[in-house]
Amino acid sequence: MPRLQQARVPSLNGRDPLRILAAANTHRVASLLPEKFRRMRRTPFTFFRGAAALMAWDLARLPHCGLTVQLCGDLHVRNLGAYAASDGRLVFDINDFDETMPGPWEWDVKRFATSLVLAGEEAGQSEERQREAVRAFVSSYRAHLREFAEMPVARLARHLITRGRNEPVLDRILQSARRVTPESNLRKLVVVRGGSYRFHDRQPVLEHVPRTVARTVVLALDSYRETLNASRRRTFDTYRAADVSFKLVGTGSVGTRDYVVLLFGNDAQDPLFLQVKQELPSCYTPYLREARRFTHQGKRVAEGQQMMQTASDPFLGYTRFGGNDYLVRQLADHKAGLDPSELTGGTFPAYASLCGEVLAKGHARTGDAAMLAGYVGSSPRLDKAIARFAVAYAAQTRADHKRFVAGLRGTSARR
Repeated sequence: MPRLQQARVPSLNGRDPLRILAAANTHRVASLLPEKFRRMRRTPFTFFRGAAALMAWDLARLPHCGLTVQLCGDLHVRNLGAYAASDGRLVFDINDFDETMPGPWEWDVKRFATSLVLAGEEAGQSEERQREAVRAFVSSYRAHLREFAEMPVARLARHLITRGRNEPVLDRILQSARRVTPESNLRKLVVVRGGSYRFHDRQPVLEHVPRTVARTVVLALDSYRETLNASRRRTFDTYRAADVSFKLVGTGSVGTRDYVVLLFGNDAQDPLFLQVKQELPSCYTPYLREARRFTHQGKRVAEGQQMMQTASDPFLGYTRFGGNDYLVRQLADHKAGLDPSELTGGTFPAYASLCGEVLAKGHARTGDAAMLAGYVGSSPRLDKAIARFAVAYAAQTRADHKRFVAGLRGTSARR
């Protein structure tokens, strides 16, 4: 697979984007899909965020070099950010793994590169600036793969991207994350009613569930507890559930069952927010043989996250209830990322380079770093090829977005 051939885009023969997206929504909550579609129709980039299944269909029809890593699966500029590690340090890493799966490394690279073009366009950047950002991303990915291939395995396992690197864009993200705490979530999401702490009702984003559902969610935390290590189980046992609500999150995740649980430890100043998020099979499942071994989708996501991240949420685990699989994690504990509107000036290529390092770390930890480094090489051939792919696929995404919006108008007119 010559590197220059990585610029190839998939054939559109037999491709119906609306049918592919409809199939991906089959097992989602139908009443929530209008909100998902509303979010996807805003811009080509928001459409791209909700259309991972469509890109999976396309990528599966392209050749690849045969090197496998743990994929993030839905890597784009909004799915990296800062969060708190178990020791309290703020780190920068990939932070969304709903589609994670072992697969061709190119798929993550091409999805993120396309997101740079679409997000850059949304931020008002020229096509040349978009290409420059993609080339910076791939160049950083190549350089760091070589570095990680030569690094002792134990040192790579500890490699953190955190403060002290003299990178203004990273410092800005970490500074934003410092302000997102359980205490700030308590002020933002919770109200005191009759002496009890309760989530706000802010439909459709946040609303209470029937008592029977709330009870089921809380009971499911018993089996979740068993997926934590001994130390975390002891910590978790000191908390008691106070309230449960349903929460809409993201764009691609809308339509899944997503609950938030408010718990308290010592007192009202010791809150813990857990997100209990339904996990469907990865959108790459139809195209990868490895998918057959995953019998619990929450476990698939939790273990994929732990493999790619250097430091993961200490309360990361999984459970099952009502015939569905769920991932459990803390809700927005010191989490922050970069908004596409901030991808201007020198921030754009700097952020792209930072993300190249992050992805190289995740792939080096889960694949053959030396083989990867050997394939991507030391010349800019791959940078240019991926930039050509990203620009071309972004153009296809814009066309798919127009068709999607037209389809929504047609559906509304028939009603």
